[in-house]
Amino acid sequence: MSAAEEDLIDYSDEEIQPTESATGTGATGTNGDAKKGDSTVTGTGAKGSYVGIHSTSFRDLLLKPEIMKAITDCGFEHPSEVQQNVIPQAIVGSDVICQAKSGLGKTAVFVISTLQQIDVVPGEAAVLVMCHTRELAFQIKNEFARFTKYMPEVKTAVFYGGTDIKENEKLLANKETHPNIIVATPGRLNALVREKKVRLGTIKFFVLDECDKMLDQMDMRRDVQDIFRATPTSKQVMMFSATLSQTTRPICRKFMRNPLELYADDDTKLTLHGLQQFYCKLAEGEKNRRLNDLLDELTYNQVIIFVKSTVRANELAKLLLECNFPATAVHSGVSQEERIKRFQDFKNFKHRICVSTDVFGRGIDVERINVAVNYDMPDSPVSPGSTDKDSLAQASDTYLHRVGRAGRFGTKGISVSFVSTERDEAVLKAIETRFEKKIDEYKPELVTNVMEG
Repeated sequence: MSAAEEDLIDYSDEEIQPTESATGTGATGTNGDAKKGDSTVTGTGAKGSYVGIHSTSFRDLLLKPEIMKAITDCGFEHPSEVQQNVIPQAIVGSDVICQAKSGLGKTAVFVISTLQQIDVVPGEAAVLVMCHTRELAFQIKNEFARFTKYMPEVKTAVFYGGTDIKENEKLLANKETHPNIIVATPGRLNALVREKKVRLGTIKFFVLDECDKMLDQMDMRRDVQDIFRATPTSKQVMMFSATLSQTTRPICRKFMRNPLELYADDDTKLTLHGLQQFYCKLAEGEKNRRLNDLLDELTYNQVIIFVKSTVRANELAKLLLECNFPATAVHSGVSQEERIKRFQDFKNFKHRICVSTDVFGRGIDVERINVAVNYDMPDSPVSPGSTDKDSLAQASDTYLHRVGRAGRFGTKGISVSFVSTERDEAVLKAIETRFEKKIDEYKPELVTNVMEG
């Protein structure tokens, strides 16, 4: 990480000048200027000069009527702890670093706060949101669609690889269709920037969702940095993730000045409430039979099953269908159009079971999932199979994001992890140590109690 940090932009360097000046909305902070409410917040406590509203209702946030109407239509009344702590500061222009466990509505924080501040100009983009997977980009775009239901003047578009870039260029070339909000993956957006097909000189809000995934991988980080340089110095920067290591946090700060930092759930508190976690110790050849038994034993709405490769995803989905379990497979080996279709079908309850690689491991929100199965234990994306401390920590992060698909926003859920090798045992031990959480051996009677309780 230290060698890689040499490549980072450091906005304390005086020689770095604005690429273009932004016409601020008044509420938007300027990178480099101190803003009200700069502080670090941990849990519900605060250090420094934190000034904010503790709301018991979204109405206390004094949002635009159009946003409040959309919130009401969604059935939301009370903000989560994260929303309660961050939205008041975000809507007055503070830069934000926010770490909080999956399922607590972090997406709504940046969607609501940017829509509250946006000043729509036809043909100009004001909001830029980046994330690391196409599915997550697609989902974020849909969240903006939900909250702009009564803001028809706001146009949103999503750009990601695997689709025809000419279609993106056509959309951007027409003032009538040019989005005010751009949601994108870094690779596709950087290609549009390089070809001068997208204008980022009017961006006032720069958001990274699952920021650690993008900043920890050097190729993706370079794309993010290139795009960051193409935006004005005067803008609000917000970064979100369920896992932010101590080494990643300083990297986030390099993109900001005096951010509000909320770590609502530091490492040992990251385990999800309402989620019971189990493991099954078994041989590799016993996994299929055990999975069949699990699906027969459990009461579930929808199930997500994580495997380590696209080949295994296809084969397992095929096997489940042969056993009369309604399954679909989602992974990077499927064409983009088909991938989004399968994701939508699963989200719309056309399939009860989804077999996936880690493409679904972060940020994906499917309300009915209440069972997550690690058919293959999570691994480090950087050094798979390694048992060094960093690799095990990365595997622990992946585990948290995976099991976070079940039991979101306080609902109950179950995760079951198959442990078949010494490496799997090492990962399981690392998870227990890091999150100070004992993971019990799976027993059907324990699960029954959980589902009923």
